[in-house]
Amino acid sequence: MLSRNEVSSTRRWVVKIGSALLTANGKGLAREALSTWVEQMAAWVIAGNQLVLVSSGAVAEGMSRMGWSCRPMALHELQAAAAIGQMGLIRAYETCFQKRGLHTAQVLLTHDDLANRERYLNARSTLNTLLKLGVVPVVNENDTVANDELLFGDNDTLAALVANLIGADLLILLTDQKGLYDSDPRFNEAALLISESRVDDPLLDKVAAGSAGGLGKGGMTTKVRAARLAARSGAATIIAPGEGRNVLGRIAAGESIGTLLTPVRGPEAARKRWLAGHLQVRGQLVLDDGAVKVLRESGRSLLAIGVVTVTGSFSRGQVVSCVDRLGHEVARGLVNYGAEETDKIKGCASAQIKSILGYVDEDELIHRDNLVLA
Repeated sequence: MLSRNEVSSTRRWVVKIGSALLTANGKGLAREALSTWVEQMAAWVIAGNQLVLVSSGAVAEGMSRMGWSCRPMALHELQAAAAIGQMGLIRAYETCFQKRGLHTAQVLLTHDDLANRERYLNARSTLNTLLKLGVVPVVNENDTVANDELLFGDNDTLAALVANLIGADLLILLTDQKGLYDSDPRFNEAALLISESRVDDPLLDKVAAGSAGGLGKGGMTTKVRAARLAARSGAATIIAPGEGRNVLGRIAAGESIGTLLTPVRGPEAARKRWLAGHLQVRGQLVLDDGAVKVLRESGRSLLAIGVVTVTGSFSRGQVVSCVDRLGHEVARGLVNYGAEETDKIKGCASAQIKSILGYVDEDELIHRDNLVLA
């Protein structure tokens, strides 16, 4: 499992910044602080790494622009505040990153986008493409069209789901606290900071006080839950103080800051367990001998040219089993094309997909990141 010293070897981060840090106690965006975090994130990306930013603050910025001192209770007012505030929030990030020579992209998601397999893969492809281009995606919940997300959701959870989506190495939750304590430090001066723990430690549920301020919706309970969600794909989580000096740089250097929550399993084992045990197999692909050899020996993606027979009824994003000519399972994974499309392109080179289907979603039938060997 990831240790403090091994953090410096990670290359793909999801960083979440909460409302309490971003909004200057309800007086609008804390632009100087925002610029400081951008400087740290930009340094990480310029050094050759990848980062997705999940940012709170749209509703709070909208409230500030409208002169509202209390968070609205009515859903339509919350949605309006989010729509108004999103303009200022994204503009602030775009301006700060551009000063450091980096492009940004706004990505608005709902939890439904990550629950629907086809939309999940579309979102994943978009984020991975942005990361390959060296762009910093700025993700927020699509509050203007969400319903129960605004009532029950939180960006800690969204950040964890994004970490699953892109296969992040590390989720960093920047907060206005120093980390997770063994008791509530507001009421116990002797409370001790928990430096490291495993996400499955039952003690975490007892010590995570589920409190929230007037602007944010999260508390330590949501952060522990987010860490457990991120651990499903093998990502570790650090709950860290956002107001510290060069926090992200010090985390990258392996310094002990905040609380490190480590997954029970590594990324490959966690993903294999997820594919093998939590998703139903919807179809079967019979592979030729060459494709079987490539999967077993090279760990590469499955291309359509290696498929001989297609059976079952499945859609893009569902799990299929890959077997050899004798019916022995070789692998299983999330397919990029539905059963009908797969049957049309089986045995064909990737360059022929567009002429056959009229479009190309992916060059690979199953990407290696979504494929686990049996």
